[in-house]
Amino acid sequence: MRILIRKGYLIDPGNGTEGERDILIEDGVITKIEPSLKEHKADTTIEAKGKWVIPGLIDLHTHLREPGREDEETIYTGARAGVKGGYAALCCMPNTEPPIDDPSVVELIQQKARSAPLKVYAIGCISRKRAGKALSEMGLLKEAGVVGFSDDGEPVMDSLLLRRAMEYSLLLDLPLILHCEDKRLSLNGVMHEGYYSTLLGLPGIPSEAEAGMVKRDLELARLTGAKIHIAHVSCQRSVEYIREAKESGVKVTAEVTPHHLLLTDKAVLNFDTNTKVNPPLRSEEDRQALLKGLKEGVIDAISTDHAPHLSTEKEYDFLEAPFGMIGLEISFSALFTQLVETGNISALEMVKAMSFTPAKIFHLPGGELSPGKLASLSIFNPKVEWLVSKDELESLSYNTPFLGNRLKGKFEWVIVEGKIVQEKGRIK
Repeated sequence: MRILIRKGYLIDPGNGTEGERDILIEDGVITKIEPSLKEHKADTTIEAKGKWVIPGLIDLHTHLREPGREDEETIYTGARAGVKGGYAALCCMPNTEPPIDDPSVVELIQQKARSAPLKVYAIGCISRKRAGKALSEMGLLKEAGVVGFSDDGEPVMDSLLLRRAMEYSLLLDLPLILHCEDKRLSLNGVMHEGYYSTLLGLPGIPSEAEAGMVKRDLELARLTGAKIHIAHVSCQRSVEYIREAKESGVKVTAEVTPHHLLLTDKAVLNFDTNTKVNPPLRSEEDRQALLKGLKEGVIDAISTDHAPHLSTEKEYDFLEAPFGMIGLEISFSALFTQLVETGNISALEMVKAMSFTPAKIFHLPGGELSPGKLASLSIFNPKVEWLVSKDELESLSYNTPFLGNRLKGKFEWVIVEGKIVQEKGRIK
């Protein structure tokens, strides 16, 4: 099987390449990338003039809900949503029912993922049942195939338990993905503590609830020498702590979500429960600090934190509605529309944070386009405009504040390890 991509605008952060190129794929492998390959014949030729050709996106932070909440999302529907949004691989978080704290759950996810149109990697629990009381069988989980450990949604409040987890992670050479939240400080809070929470009369979550735990976890990583990854960074102080730790040699990487880069707590003014996320949307000052941290490499990756919920759940009042919004199908276009088109970040910076760097952080295949590498890539048309609507979404859930927004840019082709899984906007 030979696939020829002609005249696409290649954006490959792994090789620092930008410019019009032809790409030849043979039997799933990229064999040639050159200015012109017009003499080559192919089974499928993709005319990509005026479109971006980028490494398939990799999401380090996805909630697929299966097993346990298949009414909100399944591995299959979440994977289809991922392909719609340009993703070639997803890492699913372990807050399922039951949680991913046993090899049998990893095996179930792997079995379900065989029919998915992209790669799905499981992240195992740090503690049993994510309860923070005793360590999971981390060694057995690695043998089963997890790519990291997290209790996401729950912080590991016990410092000694987290220290032991870090020590074990060194032996296993897998990262810990840490949800940093002081549960006592955030207790009963539903949005960022600040001007708008006061105005709306809603209980707030101070930035210190995150930043204090970030500081603690960085110090434990310094003590143990472990590799940690800070999930969904949301505030300025956290960025400062991570910067200081990196400069002093702590092995830390960090991610930010698209919604924390694009929205602030002002978005809560209309009480739209789709703006209720954890950590909460913060201030404009925090948003600017996150953007600066991303540009300077303090924050390494952009991850969706795709968190599907039923519309009936999000119809509760703001105090009772669950935290979370979806993001797989919307993130790249929203970031392109609001950050790249406005000159806040470059296309290369965005693609790097959503493909190349995530692959390096979790030691995953993909993230770059080079001869000899498996062909996982996405083709994005920056000229198309589309309306975010329920009918447009592949996810079972549609809890996003971007509903009704017009965005620029849409993925038209996605190839995963040489297999075309989206063709002209249609998922196979």
